[in-house]
Amino acid sequence: MFSISLLLNPPESLSVFMILLVSLILGMLHGITPDEHTWPITFSYSVGSYSTRGGMKAGFTFSAGFTVQRAILTSLGFLGLAYFYEKYNLDGYVYIVVGIVMLIVGYYILRGTDPHIPIDKLLGGSVHHSARAERVPMQEVENTIRPIPMRMALVHGFIAGWGFGGFATIITFILAPRMPNVYYAALVGVLFGVGTMVMQVIIGALFATIMRIKKLSVDQIKYIGQSTSARTLYYGGIAFAVIGAVIAAFPSIESYAISTGNPVPNLNSLDLATFLVILVVGVIGLGSMYRSYRKVVRSARKAIGVAK
Repeated sequence: MFSISLLLNPPESLSVFMILLVSLILGMLHGITPDEHTWPITFSYSVGSYSTRGGMKAGFTFSAGFTVQRAILTSLGFLGLAYFYEKYNLDGYVYIVVGIVMLIVGYYILRGTDPHIPIDKLLGGSVHHSARAERVPMQEVENTIRPIPMRMALVHGFIAGWGFGGFATIITFILAPRMPNVYYAALVGVLFGVGTMVMQVIIGALFATIMRIKKLSVDQIKYIGQSTSARTLYYGGIAFAVIGAVIAAFPSIESYAISTGNPVPNLNSLDLATFLVILVVGVIGLGSMYRSYRKVVRSARKAIGVAK
């Protein structure tokens, strides 16, 4: 019934119901494909929640903020007020804001986990603990971990939603203007957001489940998850801000891409956005997870050695 061609090039003959249904399906496609506005943030908060239910909550919370933004965006599209997206490239500025928020949240969490980050000094920060503090037993370190501020996932979702891509183009400039009034146009954004939410909840649960693969204690999983989350947000935020600054200064850089032959947005090319997803989730995120896991394992071995 629904082909990729119909979804990506909706015919004008679609009824209101069909437009809303297409919006929902497009949202699900958006949520399941590796998008730089969703995956890095969902990964960060989901892993930090260290449980499947927590991961689902992270995906839901992020998508709730995203849904509100998309409702506003499609309303603007109906009213003809979203033209600035056609005139200006705002991606770089959105990346910068998203990056700054990520960095702030990551720093907040790190102050309670492992604030021993060299770049703090470069940013004008102070030394948070002494050499003696570095010898504190893992159990005591785990007990100082700050909780993941899930409300920030909501803020992140709203901010990230202002990024613009292939899916946003379809719902804003093609589907929303065909609706009978602005309220129905807002529903296009809502249904798109709900579709994204469904998939982000699933992805959030999967990301969080990664933490339970190894046979570790709840405290160990909590430490690894929140430490990984903090570092992903912190360093990922820096990556977002730097790449955003580059795009803002040189907008044409986004046009450089390697086509994959796949018509689906986010899968149709390998570009700067793809690099950002791989860098934040693959390199920083999974790398931080491995580092934290190794730290927990070493601590456990030392504890066994002392006991003997």
